[in-house]
This record gives sequence, C-alpha cells and structure tokens, in this order.
Amino acid sequence: MAKVFFTIGGNLGDRESCLRETRTMISGRIGKIEKQSSIYESEPWGFSSDTNFLNQVLVVDTSLSTAALILEISYIETRMGRIRSGQGYASRTVDVDILFYDHQIMLTHDLTIPHKQMHKRKFVLTPLDEVAPDFIHPLFSLTVHELLVTCTDEGKVWKYEPVAVAH
Repeated sequence: MAKVFFTIGGNLGDRESCLRETRTMISGRIGKIEKQSSIYESEPWGFSSDTNFLNQVLVVDTSLSTAALILEISYIETRMGRIRSGQGYASRTVDVDILFYDHQIMLTHDLTIPHKQMHKRKFVLTPLDEVAPDFIHPLFSLTVHELLVTCTDEGKVWKYEPVAVAH
C-alpha cells in the first residue's frame, strides 16, 4: 500500500457538494481516506475569477500505481464535469492533484511527483500543513510546515465557513 496526498478543489457549481462527491469517488475508486484537512477557501491562483476556490487535502492509502491513479483522476474529474480547455489555469468544478506518492520522486511526460508547484501555493500548503506538518518533501528535504512558513505566495487562504441557511 502507498500513502498518497491529494489536493482537491474547485470554484464552479455547488463547491461543497463537488468536494463531497469527489471524496466519495476517491474513497470508492482509489482507496481509504486516512486523513482529510479542513476545507479552505482561497482566491484564484494564476488567473482571475469572480468565484473563490474551495480546497482540501486528503491522505489516501492505495494499492494503485501512479499510472492507474492518473486514469482514476481523469475519470473522476470528467464525471464531476471538469472541462479542460488547454488554455492554462481556469475555473473548474474540480481539480484533483497528486502532491506526494509515498516519498517517491517521479518525472514523466504525464506526471511529476512531488507536485512541481506545491511549494509556491499557500492554498495547497495550508491544508497540507494541517494533516502532515512533519512530512518531508523528498526533493527539498524540508517539512511541509517549513515550506509553508517560507512560501512567498501572498494569496489569501482561510478556513471555509459554510453559510447557514435559514429554515
């Protein structure tokens, strides 16, 4: 079994529902969710949008290879209505990224592990720090917490508070 760290997030549709359905599919198709961070809200990163993102980190035990994970992630994103325009960063219903696969380092045409941009993104590091502050990045030899405190990203990230609906 491998321990995989995922970041899931999106800013289109019912954002909470999309995260919930994504967790259900990950649990059913990839493996047991051992830990999950709180849900965080953040401004879009790398592009402009009127809608903020909800993001969460999951730690999943899986027997799947990285190649099988790519196929499952593609299936889940498609089922959740993700449309890839090929135009770079854009609004989306859901995005599922692999941050770590155990302590492996992988660089292929389809996949880079650890995620090559994670150390530059507070919206990834903040929830990751909640669930695995002492996990050591296999390339940088720094803990997740050390990466967070040295991150220069100035984007705002805060714990998500669902709006209570009056009955």
